Amino acid sequence: MVLDQQHWKERLNALADKHGVVGASLAIRHGDASAEAATGVLNLRTQQPVSPDSLFQIGSITKVWTATLVMQLVDEGLLDLDEPIVKHLPDFTVADAGVARSVTARQLLSHTSGIDGDLFLDTGRGDDNLEKYVAAMSKLTQVHPQGATMSYCNSGFSLLGRLVEVLRGKTWDEVLHEKLFAPLGLTTAGTLPEEALLHGAATGHLVLPGAEAPVVTPQWGIFRSAGPAGLIHMTARDLLTFVQLHLDGGTTPDGTRVLSAASVAALQQPHVQIPDPYTLGSHWGLGWILMTWDGRPVLGHDGATLGQCAFQRSLPEAGLSVALLTNGGAHPRDLFQSLFGELFFELAGVAVPPRPEPCADTSIAQPERFIGRYAREGIEVTIRPAEGGGLEAAIRSTSPLSEGQPTQPPLVLLPHDDDVLLARAPGDETWTAAVFFDLQGQRYLHFDARATPRVSTKV
Repeated sequence: MVLDQQHWKERLNALADKHGVVGASLAIRHGDASAEAATGVLNLRTQQPVSPDSLFQIGSITKVWTATLVMQLVDEGLLDLDEPIVKHLPDFTVADAGVARSVTARQLLSHTSGIDGDLFLDTGRGDDNLEKYVAAMSKLTQVHPQGATMSYCNSGFSLLGRLVEVLRGKTWDEVLHEKLFAPLGLTTAGTLPEEALLHGAATGHLVLPGAEAPVVTPQWGIFRSAGPAGLIHMTARDLLTFVQLHLDGGTTPDGTRVLSAASVAALQQPHVQIPDPYTLGSHWGLGWILMTWDGRPVLGHDGATLGQCAFQRSLPEAGLSVALLTNGGAHPRDLFQSLFGELFFELAGVAVPPRPEPCADTSIAQPERFIGRYAREGIEVTIRPAEGGGLEAAIRSTSPLSEGQPTQPPLVLLPHDDDVLLARAPGDETWTAAVFFDLQGQRYLHFDARATPRVSTKV
């Protein structure tokens, strides 16, 4: 099998230019064949070109790595996924004492704990950063009842990282290097900025409201306490080396077993249905997002940090995996949607599901079902009447990571289905679903993979 590397380089160049992406690195693996391509620059200030050896932040794809470290503990008999976390972290607590006593690693891995999970907190650069972070989780409340549905929980993965530290007696970063980077032969991957500086590393870019040209982000990376949730940097090639570990049943290219076949399978089994099946996938496994494209199972994950976006998808039955790492700009998700659509259709005959489109009738029936203020840790979403009719969503970040970041204009909302509205920012091509549902008498908005409760019907 041969991959036409020049063709995909040309398509990456053309689509990145079309969607205003500053720089991108692409890696493809199809059976025994592989191809790489790069386009753009690492940093608009330096104009250093992107190459296949360039390092990008993979953001939340890091969670699959942390999940793998957790399953290694299971393989060694050091952890039971269904035992309470407090067995190993007796000082752990959150606002709901019952949840603190009973939450399990399985619930954290599948984002079903209900813990309000977007606490981004700078606890310092010391090796005690995760210990301090877990102590700060004591005031986190529930966004939904434990185990009742799925809501993305970054804090849960920092907690899992601390669990790894306690059971291994080393920092999460050290365990990651020892248990995954080293056996996979990943010599340039890392978690700290001083490691990235040893190689050609991308910096993030943003497009400020009202501007056309992107600018460099004011901060390169996120806090070290968010490491197990989203701090790894690496090449697109190395990301596919890790993915191949999961497609090969837990063994490295030289035959070394890093993870049991049973744990590999458990990571890829559906554990919870996602209320919003349009944006990422229909179910969450343990770490992996699970999708169905043209009736065929696909697994993957996305990642976003400060001005950088990463995308990874695999079609296991065809041995096809693709990784796209970008350093921001205007519309990186539109680049992903266009490029992966071409790749998976041409290489495997699989059509990527189209993004949802608004109804022909753009009037929203009973708008009061949606209007209100929805809030959780780090974010507030106000659904309100828009000037000229219809509805709009104003999103306000209350996270420390939002300091110095631009305030985005309100999103246009149009109807798609009974309890599904579609949101789109100015200039975007694709729509994102905003799914509304009721659970135990509480109204929720499921958006950006999070379940956010309505706290007021007034705006």
